[in-house]
Amino acid sequence: MSKQSLPLLDAGCCAPITEPLAEADAAQAATAFKALGDPVRLRLLSLIASRAGGEVCVCDLTAPFDLSGPTISHHLKVLRQAGLVDCERRGTWVYYWAIPERLGQLSALLDIPAAVAP
Repeated sequence: MSKQSLPLLDAGCCAPITEPLAEADAAQAATAFKALGDPVRLRLLSLIASRAGGEVCVCDLTAPFDLSGPTISHHLKVLRQAGLVDCERRGTWVYYWAIPERLGQLSALLDIPAAVAP
């Protein structure tokens, strides 16, 4: 999946939203939040993002779960489709890494300025 950005959030790192999201931007963000709404995917993302060196082999992502390899692969595919992680095949293994820009965009959506908060 290509790395796409939400145009309203390109004003700087973690800049708060200053105007409502466009319909397409909201749909794109909702896809990512939906992907994170599953506990397995949230744990997978945390395992990938917290890994020293910034990437992790899929072989190291199966042991922490009581799930089959195909199920883990499905969850990783959902994270990739949401643009939260990317991967690269190296021989027989696939290595995953988080996409910090995308995670920053989602974080900015939740950063409500204090002046707006009730």
